Amino acid sequence: MLRQAQHEGLDGLLQRKGNTDTLASRKGVPSQWERGAMDTDTTSLTGDGASAYRRLIDLGIALSAERDHARLLELILLEAKAFTNADAGTLYLKNGDTELSFQIVRNDQLNIAMGGTTGAPINFPPVKLFNEAGAPNMNNVASCAAITGEVIYIADAYTSNEFDFSGTKRFDSSTGYRSQSFLTVPMKNHDGFVIGVMQLINAKSPTTGETIAFDREILPLVDALASQAAVSIDNQMLMEAQKQLLDAFIELIAGAIDAKSPYTGGHCQRVPELTKMLTRAACDAKDGPFQEFDLTEAEWYELHIAGGLHDCGKVTTPEYVVDKATKLETIYDRIHEVRTRFEVLKRDAEINYLKARLAGGDDAVLKPAYEAEIRALDNDFAFIGECNVGGEFMAPEKIERMKKIAERSWVRTLSDRIGISFDEKKRKEREPEALLPHVAPLLEDRADHIIEREGHDLLPPDNKWGFKMKVPDKKFNLGEVYNLAIGRGTLTEEDRYKINDHIVQTIIMLEALPFPRHLRRVPEYAGGHHEKMDGTGYPRRLKKDDMSVPARIMAIADIFEALTAADRPYKAPKKLSESIKIMGFMMKDQHIDPELFKLFLESGVYKQYAEKFLMPEQIDEVDLKPYLTPAA
Repeated sequence: MLRQAQHEGLDGLLQRKGNTDTLASRKGVPSQWERGAMDTDTTSLTGDGASAYRRLIDLGIALSAERDHARLLELILLEAKAFTNADAGTLYLKNGDTELSFQIVRNDQLNIAMGGTTGAPINFPPVKLFNEAGAPNMNNVASCAAITGEVIYIADAYTSNEFDFSGTKRFDSSTGYRSQSFLTVPMKNHDGFVIGVMQLINAKSPTTGETIAFDREILPLVDALASQAAVSIDNQMLMEAQKQLLDAFIELIAGAIDAKSPYTGGHCQRVPELTKMLTRAACDAKDGPFQEFDLTEAEWYELHIAGGLHDCGKVTTPEYVVDKATKLETIYDRIHEVRTRFEVLKRDAEINYLKARLAGGDDAVLKPAYEAEIRALDNDFAFIGECNVGGEFMAPEKIERMKKIAERSWVRTLSDRIGISFDEKKRKEREPEALLPHVAPLLEDRADHIIEREGHDLLPPDNKWGFKMKVPDKKFNLGEVYNLAIGRGTLTEEDRYKINDHIVQTIIMLEALPFPRHLRRVPEYAGGHHEKMDGTGYPRRLKKDDMSVPARIMAIADIFEALTAADRPYKAPKKLSESIKIMGFMMKDQHIDPELFKLFLESGVYKQYAEKFLMPEQIDEVDLKPYLTPAA
């Protein structure tokens, strides 16, 4: 029944009310809602008609220029009151399709001002558009106007029998006020949809100041004002809805990136927060290099968007690269293949030992040799496993031992081209298939380990984005010896480039978006957090003077978050003092902005962030003197 009532046509609603005579349908005959005003003082409130229309035009311009929602609603009601010389007024907005909520309440005689910019809450309950049975609420004048979409004119509420004014009368009784004349105007957007209601109360005679009925001659202007107001409100609501959608979409992307890999954790949420904290400190600076720095409300939103999207390019980075925990890991850890080869060698050693015994060999000689070979294989595999894990530094002598182990051979009797993917088969076809049985190195760098860099992966020097990154010849190199020889960590040059490429993809993605003028710097803010002040960063090798303050701030935020993050499975979280020390070295090397880093420390932002996001055991005392004292 509720759904039926909500979709019932206008004529049906009016027939149910028993009244089809409204201001909109009137043809020279006063409606029931206008009757009683005919003998009332209707002294013109419009004055000069041309002036009134000019004022309406000026008001339309003002409404379209107002960006603050509370001020916009307040401006609409106050101007409508002034237009009609009303003593009081209320502005409602639709809350869904079921009720009208109070937004602005004004009463000059009682000195009441609630809602809008006053900050005073409006505690009145919303006006229901439908009763409990689901029927339209035609008893309340405001809900009736919202439902029918018609202007309702009441000369005197105390003599009207069309609507329930019991609540109004109780208000009057408690305040000594007398709510007499009403003009209730639905506010329709450009689609004709009612988005709210404007109610004006107690028109005042310009000459005597007495309460009179609203002048019917001004009704077209009030209706036009309501239409202008509705369009302005609707546009603002649409813009706010689009903003909320954009914010939600950015949060969705950031959440997806963080969920994609445990290595990123909450990075996409924390970096924007730290960026805002340091930017606020720069805006609040009363002296020093940032005393003139400030952001407008629009620029703050621009920075908010940039922070949320600063790593959006990570959606293109394969998980098996981001999550590469060992040197031989791709989609799976190939150390298991290597282990199987060692198992084959151990079985071969056992078979050879047993064959030698069956041939009459001396077990006293054969067994120690066999056991020594098994121990050597076990030790060699343990060493290869240690190499696979990676670490801070792999000494040259370890690399040499690994390569010597790699030269050992094992026998493969099965084809390595059966049951493989199309892409892998294409790579293997670069070389003719070996005859079986095939004696292969224990570890090797094969032709099929190379994944070539194809057209869309190339980055020409004259690219339109100005990227100046050194691009490896190969897209990936899966060679076993090549990977196990990685000096630090687990990433090859190709892996590291692919991870660094996320910022390239971030810039390409963001610059492809049609950002409006007030968001045009989002790509610059988001795309600079891996640049260094001395020009050795990436992807554009920008220097300090090439970067805006917000971009330099985000670079510091990105580094500090990465150092202190406690949700990286590949490293232990660093303490506060250790993180600051590392950034101190980066400041001396001109990798981060020295002035912003000092502000980061002096303002206490580092500590505020730590208290909010770090584990208690990470927060220790930090001696700031070494970083704030000018170099001798």
